[in-house]
Amino acid sequence: MAKLTLTFDNGPTPGITEQVLDTLADRGLKATFFVIGEKLASAAGRELAERTRAEGHWLGNHTMTHGEPLGLLEDPRREAAEITDAQAALGELSAPARYFRPTGHGSVGPHLLSRTAADVLTSGGYTMVLWSLFVRDSKMPEGWADRALQRLPESQWHVLVVHDLPTGAMDQLPGFLDAVDSMGIEIAQEFPEACTPIRGGQPSAELDDLYVTRREISSVSGDH
Repeated sequence: MAKLTLTFDNGPTPGITEQVLDTLADRGLKATFFVIGEKLASAAGRELAERTRAEGHWLGNHTMTHGEPLGLLEDPRREAAEITDAQAALGELSAPARYFRPTGHGSVGPHLLSRTAADVLTSGGYTMVLWSLFVRDSKMPEGWADRALQRLPESQWHVLVVHDLPTGAMDQLPGFLDAVDSMGIEIAQEFPEACTPIRGGQPSAELDDLYVTRREISSVSGDH
C-alpha cells in the first residue's frame, strides 16, 4: 500500500495551527510539525505546541529563526545555535526523537547544512527529515492540493511539506485528506529512510556529498 507522511512547517501560528489540528483529529490522523524555535517564546505559540504534542503529533526542530539555509551562513556559531537554541526552546516537547528539518526554500542540496551543522546533528543524536513532495503552498496557496494529488503516484511513500501559515492554503487540507483516503493511500507518521539522511545521529553514506556544503572553515574569530 502506498503511504504518505504529513509534515507542517513554520508554525505554530495562532488561528491556523488549531484549524490543522482539528482537521487531523476529525480523521484520526497523526503528523509532524516542524516548528520555528522563536515562535515558542510567546504564550500562544507555546500553548499550541503543547496541544500539538498532547494530541499525539510529533514536534520537530525547524531552526530558531528560519533564516538562510545553514550551509550558506558562513558563521559556525550561528549555524550551531540555530539548531541548539531551537532544541532548547522545544525542551520536553521534542519527542519521541530529536527531529530536525533544515531550511532549504524548497530545494534539496549541499546548501542545507554546513560542516558545523552536520556535526551538531550527528553528535546530538538528531534525525534529519527531508521531503519528497514540496508543493509551494506558502507562495502559491491556490491549487496546492491538486498539485500534490497529481504527484502522489510518483512514489510509494511520499513525505509532504505544507505550512500552517495564514495564506489560506490550509482551507484545502480537509478535501486533500479525503481525496488521499479515497485513493487508498495510508497516512503514516513515520519517515522513510530515503528522507532521513541522518537517523539517531547516524549519517547515511550520501550525507556529505548530497547535503553538506564543501566550504572550508579554517578558524572562528571572535568577530566572525
